[in-house]
Amino acid sequence: MANSNVAFGLRPLNKLGSNYNSTGTTEYRIATGNSNRIYQGSPVKPLTAGVIDIVGDTTGGSDGVAILGVFYGCEYVSSTTGEKIFSNNWPGSGADSNHPVKAFVYDDPNQLFVVASDLDGSTNTEALHRANIFANAEMVNANAGNNTTGISTGVLDTSTAATDATHTLRIVGIQEDPENSDFTVAGIPYIVRINAHFNANASRYDSQTTSLTTGI
Repeated sequence: MANSNVAFGLRPLNKLGSNYNSTGTTEYRIATGNSNRIYQGSPVKPLTAGVIDIVGDTTGGSDGVAILGVFYGCEYVSSTTGEKIFSNNWPGSGADSNHPVKAFVYDDPNQLFVVASDLDGSTNTEALHRANIFANAEMVNANAGNNTTGISTGVLDTSTAATDATHTLRIVGIQEDPENSDFTVAGIPYIVRINAHFNANASRYDSQTTSLTTGI
């Protein structure tokens, strides 16, 4: 049975532990002249000009800069109609330069996200998927998306699951979801957090590796 999940990037779920979860966002700015499309569910990075942009790497890497969070949507004034627009993606143009482009980002370092898995022939049983929990992993298509829906097409690259500290995401678990429980195909809902987060309390550029034993 095929899973119902399709690629949607990173979707907020809850927070680590029993912390209050508002799935709240923080407002940032996008440069009016930024021609890069930013999709809902895409990881984003901070820039020196005090604005944000989509990550530069398909794996979710941010060109040596810690990831700020995940893009929810933006608000801007149309240069064509003069109307205020809320969009789930930044289209890369169309904003009136006399008004700010406001971006809303899930930027809490303790925020957990759901991301759909890709199809990897070496990870096609439940046991193999669950063995990825506590590992770090990269994404596929982290900076790509659907121009019609405005939603990211990023997925988890299960073949990269390892202890590597440079990987974008830390795998925390797998969401219980009867509609997406066929472990032989793509679409398994992994629960993850951002591994190297700009707002982390430790050194903001630190990535964390894993070093686990195989048994008691």
